Parts: sequence; C-alpha cells; structure tokens
Amino acid sequence: MSKYKVLYNPKGNNNTAEAETKTLDTILKGDEIEYIDVIKLGDTQSFVNKLGADESVIISGGDGTLNHFINDVDCSALKNDVYFFGTGTGNDFLKSVGAEKGELVKLNDITKKLPTVTVNGKSYKFINGVGFGIDGYCCEVGDKMRETSNGKPINYTSIAIKGLLFHFKPVNATVTVDGKTRSYRKVWLAPTMFGGFYGGGMIPTPDQKRESGYVSTMVFYGSGKIKSLIVFPSIFKGEHVNHKEMVEVLKGKNITVEFDRPTALQIDGETIVGVTKYSVKAAE
Repeated sequence: MSKYKVLYNPKGNNNTAEAETKTLDTILKGDEIEYIDVIKLGDTQSFVNKLGADESVIISGGDGTLNHFINDVDCSALKNDVYFFGTGTGNDFLKSVGAEKGELVKLNDITKKLPTVTVNGKSYKFINGVGFGIDGYCCEVGDKMRETSNGKPINYTSIAIKGLLFHFKPVNATVTVDGKTRSYRKVWLAPTMFGGFYGGGMIPTPDQKRESGYVSTMVFYGSGKIKSLIVFPSIFKGEHVNHKEMVEVLKGKNITVEFDRPTALQIDGETIVGVTKYSVKAAE
C-alpha cells in the first residue's frame, strides 16, 4: 500500500477542485490518502522536509497551484516522489507533457531545472510561460471578474476579443536576447515560453522544447486591430508564425522584454499588474 499526501486548493477551478481532487479515492483505491488544504498548510518547504521516506506528494490543481509549489519548494532537492494531478481550467502544463486530466504526472525530473523570471526586483520560477501584453491584460480582467462571478467560468476568449477591439492599446517594446536588442512598434503580445502551451491552449512558440536549454519569446506586433483579430485565433494551432510580417520568434538563454508603459503580466496564469519590464534566464 502506497502513502500519498494530496495538496489541493479548494477554491481552484471555480470552487470545484475539492470534488475533482477526491476522485483520487477511486484512482488510488487501496492506497493511503491524506487530503491537505494548501490554504491552511503554511510553510510548504517544511511540510516537504518532514515527509516520511515512504510518502509521496500529489499536487492537485491548475497551473497556478503548480506555480506556487515550484516557487515555495526547492524542487532540485526533492527526495520524495511528487506528482501533479490536473484539476484546473486551462491545464497548459498537462498539454505540454502530453497528459490529460485524470492522469498523474511525475514532477521530479521536470522541475529540477526551471527558468526564472525577474519582475520588479523579485524572481520567480515558471513551468509554462510568462505572458506580457494582451494575455496579461486578460488575466487581470479575469481576476476582477472572478471576484464577482459567483463561481461562473471566465470566458478568456471573449475578454481577448474585446481587448483587441476596444480596451487594450498596443505598446512599443524592446526585446534583448543574449545581449542583442531589437525594437518593435504596436506590440500586442510578447510572451516568453519554457513549455509548449499557455493561456488555455495557445502555442506562441511552436518549436520551443523544455529540454532545449533555451527559452523562446514571440513578438506579435505592427498590425492594426482588425488584422490582429483575424490572425490571433491561429495562435491556438501555432500557425500565427506563418505571418512573418507581424510575428517574430526569438530564442536565447537570457531575454529581457521592456514596454513603454505599464501593462499586466502573468506567470503561469498568476497576475502581476503595472509592469514595464521582465527578464528571463534559462535554467543552467
């Protein structure tokens, strides 16, 4: 009989995460399972340090829950097996590793070497990507809507379309990759990716691989509202890169993106508002 400590956020997935998490009773039938509310957990690193040699951890939630874990714990020194059980709304991490909801994904090797992003003087690890531009705007608006939605799902596609047409104003930007700087006008998106997916299934940098040792930045720029709106949906298939007149993908080990006015940024779906600059360093 195996022993599992399951960490979950009861507020996740529009407050349905607890019920989804407890489907593990069936998946791991016969094993010893203890469910732990991460909101009440306290110091996650201390929790991991106190695990018995025969105990494994399951992180149940979405990409945001996983992001909190990789930033709260030294994943390079994990002694116990740690798994991810996707119960979020987007689950971009699951897509990037070829898994589906209901599957347990072992994290130990995946989380040993992660890139870091520095924003406003603070550094964070990330497992999917860093969004800057209208994607960060969508997360900012979605967070505000969630506060009053009473558990109703947030339609990020609708937010993005309205943002493109009415609310989000493109910026001018500089992108510095391994010391070489490029300038862009009318930038709508400038994410930097480690994994393959972000934003609920978007594929901004189709050739990016976790094992490459690099990160990749996609700049979506120079176009007006209507053309941007026409091309934007193709990002869900990675086909936007065919529009080379308005999309450029850059790869490197050290990338800095700077906007000429404050804009919301998201890290694995977690929002930081009022950002003008971020820097990413690939894992060594």
